[in-house]
Amino acid sequence: MKQKFDVVVVGAVGIDTNVYLKSDAVNFEVEANFTENIDYIGMAGGYSSRGFAKLGKKTAFIGYVGNDYKGRYIMDELRSDRIDITGVFFDPYGTKRSVNLIFKDGTRKTFYDGKGSMYVSPDLKLCRKILSKTRLAHFNIVNWSRYLLPIAKELGLVISVDIQDIVDINDEYRKDYIEAADVLFFSCVNFDSPVPFIEKFLQNNPDRVVVSGMGKKGCVLGTKAGIKFYPAVELDDPVVDTTGAGDSLAVGFLSSYFLDGYSLEDSILRGQIAARYCCSKKASSSELITKEKLDKYFSKFKT
Repeated sequence: MKQKFDVVVVGAVGIDTNVYLKSDAVNFEVEANFTENIDYIGMAGGYSSRGFAKLGKKTAFIGYVGNDYKGRYIMDELRSDRIDITGVFFDPYGTKRSVNLIFKDGTRKTFYDGKGSMYVSPDLKLCRKILSKTRLAHFNIVNWSRYLLPIAKELGLVISVDIQDIVDINDEYRKDYIEAADVLFFSCVNFDSPVPFIEKFLQNNPDRVVVSGMGKKGCVLGTKAGIKFYPAVELDDPVVDTTGAGDSLAVGFLSSYFLDGYSLEDSILRGQIAARYCCSKKASSSELITKEKLDKYFSKFKT
């Protein structure tokens, strides 16, 4: 079947409420803390699908929203981004929500409400039809998405998976995602060194590409050629919100390496630029980097 999409994103989308603290920490000795609170479309699937679309990629999204105001708003916004939502289903438990407590340095604590994610089952026939129209599928680890991994594998797609803030290298929840991935992204926010994780992931599949975001320390790339660390890139605007940075790193890398033909090293740089740009915006899924801006920043870093 002729390809219709550059990428299909499979994952979670919902409404995020970012709570920006005006002080360094929550004061639990008083009832009220004064903050800036912003609602927007978020979560890994929201950021990833909108990120690819901003870069001009023909994008389809497979996910769930509630049959409610928030869900209809999300579908309208994705349509306006020219993202195909044929694979968006209704979750009887409602639209997912997250509350992200954002500290003054841009770091965060997230409180995630996945609604019916552990119980719903997607229409596999329809999902197969959508996945058959692409060569690249980017998966988030919302529970129901695991049922689409065998389909993507059978269709011979490049399977990218973001296992996010992993804690246990032997985590059973993430096991089938890791086994299926040709490209694996993860955050090392919960530990000091990503090296043992990368070594384990490459041991299971030496041909895969592994990318880990390290925040202020930059990021690291693991392949059968070895493990290489890259320093963080800096832009003029300060870091105000790290929400979506990992998704932007993945989008920038995948679009550059698999869709635009850049080298691994250049694709890492472009992914880092996309991530750093995301961090300079508050509640930023509608303000992610465009292809024109990414190309401009990339040229600047390369000269």
